[in-house]
Amino acid sequence: MAKKIDTSKAVNLIKKLPKQHRTSLAIASMFLGALILLPSEPVEASRHQEALSLDAGIRYPVALQLTSSSDVFIGEEESPWQTYKVRSGDTLAKIFKRAGFTARDVYNVTNAGELAKTLVTLLPGDELSFKADREGRFSELKYALSATETLLVRRNKPQNDTSEHTSVHSDALVAELEKRSVDIRYNFAQGEITSSFWNAAREAGMSSNQIMNLAGIFGWDIDFALEIRAGDTFNVVFEEQYIDGEFVGYGDIVAAEFTNQGEQFSAILHEDGRYYTPEGRSMRKSFLRAPINFRYVSSNFSKARFHPVQKRWKAHRGTDYVAKVGTPVMAAGDGKVVKSAYDKYNGHHVFIKHGEKYTTKYLHFRKRAVKVGDTVKQGQTVGYLGSTGLASGPHVHYEFLVDGVHRNPRTVQLPKALPIAKEEKARFMEIASARQQQLDNNKRIMLAMR
Repeated sequence: MAKKIDTSKAVNLIKKLPKQHRTSLAIASMFLGALILLPSEPVEASRHQEALSLDAGIRYPVALQLTSSSDVFIGEEESPWQTYKVRSGDTLAKIFKRAGFTARDVYNVTNAGELAKTLVTLLPGDELSFKADREGRFSELKYALSATETLLVRRNKPQNDTSEHTSVHSDALVAELEKRSVDIRYNFAQGEITSSFWNAAREAGMSSNQIMNLAGIFGWDIDFALEIRAGDTFNVVFEEQYIDGEFVGYGDIVAAEFTNQGEQFSAILHEDGRYYTPEGRSMRKSFLRAPINFRYVSSNFSKARFHPVQKRWKAHRGTDYVAKVGTPVMAAGDGKVVKSAYDKYNGHHVFIKHGEKYTTKYLHFRKRAVKVGDTVKQGQTVGYLGSTGLASGPHVHYEFLVDGVHRNPRTVQLPKALPIAKEEKARFMEIASARQQQLDNNKRIMLAMR
């Protein structure tokens, strides 16, 4: 009822308006009505286009228009490294050919500097890595020399120069050595011999190289073939090498003790790379106890023995060391070769004079490595083990003479070793004290673990 009264009031009010005002109001009302009824552009378009429905989980193509711009830089994609393993009979030229490079590339690489010459001595199993440029031409070479050193051969990067020449020729190759920092940690090994030194050391976790190095350190005092006994013990501190927290190999033995038949021998590594007793005397003496890296000995030194070839008892004036044919035999000490010959009894043999007092003899070589008049150093190869002459099997017969008289090479008293230099003594004693403490701590740890 109220709405009808309000409407009638509005109509009466409009009728009372002047005719000109009523006309303007009517035109405005018609204009507003037309705007309301007129559809918008999107709505009009929808009348003539089919609605597009999208299903979930389906990929739909979308047309994109990209505007090219000179400000956008697209980088060149680098060729990946290609690695080739060296085979038996391979040469550097063969490997380059397999990798798709030319003989000229081989020449350029081998002339990239002194470091590049190590590529001439490749061994089967080594690996060479190559990288080519965008056109497939040689770009870089990588060769791991060790866990810590890698040889890189690559094009020399242009360098700005203030002189008239603005840069170094970009096609030149340069060889570089890339070194990785190594973290040194210390570990230890202990053992007691029951059957053999080799087995005991292996059970203690030592590698083959570490075992041979340990035998070499005490090789002037102990013959590891004949003098080792059950109950002998060893205690070793050695380096372990890590790169980025990953173990990469063993370093030096820095301290060691060996108790042989109740007698203790100790060795400390000094900064000069040599081993000394804790008191500062060199472990290196005038003569090695044995001239060969051996695993067992076929005959001990004795006054007489039954000769296996001549079938009669005779004096045996030395020691027979048995190993594989071709094993290198070392000079026991510094000296001069006074005889290098062959006869039907001694086979290929070498005699060495060490000053006026000492002579060493080496018999039954397969091949001699020195000639009369040669000067040799301790540890130098003088021949290769064989079975020439009157020999029952492959071995080297070793004799040691003092003033022309045969002596037991295992027990003869040898000249004393020289002491460490006076200017090095104080520094060495500091190192020896620290290393001895490490050895003692290792003993306590092992005793606590038993």
